[in-house]
Amino acid sequence: MKVILQQDVKGQGKKGQLIDASDGYARNFLLPRKLAVLATAENLNTMKQQEKAKKAQEAAEKAEAQAVAEQLKAVVVKLTAKAGSGGRLFGAVTSKEISDALKEQFGLDIAKTKIVQDEPIKAFGTYQLKCKLGYEITGTLTVTVAEEQ
Repeated sequence: MKVILQQDVKGQGKKGQLIDASDGYARNFLLPRKLAVLATAENLNTMKQQEKAKKAQEAAEKAEAQAVAEQLKAVVVKLTAKAGSGGRLFGAVTSKEISDALKEQFGLDIAKTKIVQDEPIKAFGTYQLKCKLGYEITGTLTVTVAEEQ
């Protein structure tokens, strides 16, 4: 019996997949638990439309991530921090501070978890940071840390 899975079923397949299950398994397990629906023409058409909509949404999100990556090239985030002797900062500049400054200065909303810092920023200067924007797209962000007056 051909059925379309509504949820991931261990050993059978992923959500939205068309599988051929035995009649008893489909009738007694998959269908009553709403894990699958019969593969009728209407349900197949619905499945294809959902796949098409999902691909279109992914394409739009990927294009948006690419646009954000292009914007990040021209952006220089300026932060100020208190420092002790020798140009060393009290504490460190965190990705949350960088994310907040990005939103405040340029209106770009990038989550702090997407900003990759190899090591904490603990001194004044200019730093290049990577931002993982999803869909294997990364942007480069320039951060300048200056002394608080």
